[in-house]
Amino acid sequence: MSFSAWLKKHYDEKGPALWLAFFLEVVASVVLFILMALTCVDVVGRYVFNSPLHGGTELTEIGLAVMVFAAMPVVTWRGGHIVVDLLDRFLGSVIVKVLALFAALVMSSSLYFLAWRIFELGERSIGRGVVTEFLGMPSGYVVMYIAVMSWATAFGMITYGVYRILFQDKH
Repeated sequence: MSFSAWLKKHYDEKGPALWLAFFLEVVASVVLFILMALTCVDVVGRYVFNSPLHGGTELTEIGLAVMVFAAMPVVTWRGGHIVVDLLDRFLGSVIVKVLALFAALVMSSSLYFLAWRIFELGERSIGRGVVTEFLGMPSGYVVMYIAVMSWATAFGMITYGVYRILFQDKH
């Protein structure tokens, strides 16, 4: 099976959204693999050599932030987050779509303003020279990455997410 055939089989997205979803999922999966290897090295070092990996906790925290916020835009625009749909069968499909559009608007606007504040905190951390405790890595860049990915999530939800709500059936 060719790579493009594999992509079409496993991804519903079209055009640039397909490549963005693939790229973000590759980033998340590579970081997850690195976290697994990091944990193995840390555990073996701790219990076999009585010497844990220096800064392993910080690297794990940064890796988790990178992984979660790389996957967040894809999960959000696919509607893969947890939804409680107890009343959907009692309400009409039009009301359900209106409520979904309202939820998309609230999610994207709140993510946008939250990202704005997070970005300001990242700028402040960089300006003050805040670094991690053990490894001395600047933490502001990770904070700014979180803000940028939150903006990407908000943009993806208000564009492609709304398109999926309006024009694609969930069946």
